[in-house]
Amino acid sequence: MRRNNVRGPTSALTEYLKASGIRARHINRRGSNLNRGQNEQNGDGDAPDAGPSNSREAGDEAEDGEAGEEPSATRTNATRRRASGYNSDELDASEGDEEPEKTGNKRKGSKPAVAQQKAKEKEKAKAKKKVKKGDDEDEDGEEEDVYHALSKSLWSGSGSSKPPVGSFENCAKCEKQFTVTKYTMVANPGPGFLCHPCAKASGTDPFKKPAAPRKKRPTEKRAVVSFEERKFPTLASMCIDLITKHIDDVEALGDIGTLNAQAISKALSRNRKLTSEHATLFYHVSNTSLTFHDTTDLAPAALSTLARLNPNLTHLHLDYCGQLNNAAFDTFTDSLPHLTHLILLGPFLVHTENWQRFFSTHPSLECFQITQSPRFDLACIKALVRHCGASLTELRLKQVGKLDDACLNELAKLGEWQKLRMLDLSEPSASCSDEAMIELMGAIGRELRVLNLSKHNLLTDTFLEDGLGRHVSQLERLSLNHIPELTDDGVESFFTDWANPPLVEIDLSRNHELGSKALPSLLKHSGKMLEILNINSWKEVSEDALNEIAAYGRELRKLDVGWCRQVDNFVVKAWLDGNPDHEGWTGCPKLTELKIWGCNRITAACPRKKGLSIYGVESQEVII
Repeated sequence: MRRNNVRGPTSALTEYLKASGIRARHINRRGSNLNRGQNEQNGDGDAPDAGPSNSREAGDEAEDGEAGEEPSATRTNATRRRASGYNSDELDASEGDEEPEKTGNKRKGSKPAVAQQKAKEKEKAKAKKKVKKGDDEDEDGEEEDVYHALSKSLWSGSGSSKPPVGSFENCAKCEKQFTVTKYTMVANPGPGFLCHPCAKASGTDPFKKPAAPRKKRPTEKRAVVSFEERKFPTLASMCIDLITKHIDDVEALGDIGTLNAQAISKALSRNRKLTSEHATLFYHVSNTSLTFHDTTDLAPAALSTLARLNPNLTHLHLDYCGQLNNAAFDTFTDSLPHLTHLILLGPFLVHTENWQRFFSTHPSLECFQITQSPRFDLACIKALVRHCGASLTELRLKQVGKLDDACLNELAKLGEWQKLRMLDLSEPSASCSDEAMIELMGAIGRELRVLNLSKHNLLTDTFLEDGLGRHVSQLERLSLNHIPELTDDGVESFFTDWANPPLVEIDLSRNHELGSKALPSLLKHSGKMLEILNINSWKEVSEDALNEIAAYGRELRKLDVGWCRQVDNFVVKAWLDGNPDHEGWTGCPKLTELKIWGCNRITAACPRKKGLSIYGVESQEVII
């Protein structure tokens, strides 16, 4: 009878040992040696050997004429086999099973029991043949005795492999034989292994569980608080929000007006909901200006439709227009002949030839501003200067990867017409040199009102003195952030000697060398007219220099002093309320936005006032 692939009276453990090449005679021999050694130690030299551990040995004894042994002797042998721990024939039997009575070699019972006994005897014979065949292979030396073979897995710290679990080894310290378990430890010094008592005596408990890893104490996160002035929404803004939620039905409203249409398009762009279907709501043949702040979802075909349905556009502003390819841009060239102002953010796919064709067909272009255009090169700048230089007043080439000194030399030709008012050449891939930038300022700087040269990290104090100081005299807004070569002394000298009128906006952030000399000189030059000031990351500026903002900031609207280490509650109070100890220090009454990120001396008790939004108050205090 076959049950779970276990044949005859053999158990699952016997089948597993047989499949692993472990023979019963080896186990029997080791068990006999172990019992003999224990009997000798106890003084009992007449103790019988351990009995067989499987059905093959039992069958051999029955064939040798030992089957007539009394049941008591059989039970005694079975008890000895159980005591030795190797009686695998009884592993599958339950505790309540009782052996049937025997008379000789015959079992008394019903016919089914006799039939089962015959089937078991047949299985015994088959198993005996297989075992004999295996023994022959062992005698010929063709099959390795797997039981005595070492495991292939190495054990860290030992010179040899760890023996299999369940095998016997002699302790390297007390030389007593013991059974190898998964807790067996290597002798130190080796070679060999230790029994459990010797391992404990050495000071290491093999059964001790590893200590649980210590939990990290939760770090307290700083609460960043912003005191923002919130105003009640107007009726128009509430209507615009309602319309954006139901934009699919907005056609039922009819004409909603140009200003409202711009506000709705801005709200849609903010929520990334401007699609090809919604965009058509803002198209009209009479449109002269169109602004979309997010055209991410407008495919090239939709952008071509924009140009065809708004043929009279003069001002076009598209942000995130990454899908504007050559075909769509050629539609702009052909369908928008009156275009004079073009502002694009992210026109990555437009090629050099298409840019040049556009410039050749729009000689009246007054404003050309692009950001992030890696294909815009020297040939495009030459075409721009040649065809549009006479009318160009605003130029932005921000994050243009191919901008270099050769491009600046070409742009210097715009000085022939002296019409350029705004120039933004910020954030190039590689900075231009002092010499090229000074030459450009000498050509076009006379009429400049807005200048942004941020992240030209090769510019130095020489550019300030010989470029801006000598050639620029009508500037209103200046951005020179991320220029590490500027020094505190150089900037102080520049603002002290510069003949330019006071600036309205100054951005000198992320210039870590600037500090207590540059700020007072800047305030004396432009403080009375300054509306926007950004000195973020001026980490060494002193408290006294910061307090001087209260003396010159009467027109200041926006102030960014992030990461200035000396800013604290008292400095902020001086800006808001003035300083009574100094006559004329009236503070900044028009201040509406204050950014103090990274100013760790600011607490939750930071002074506030109506109409002022403060961003970046970092404090561990709980504000209720």
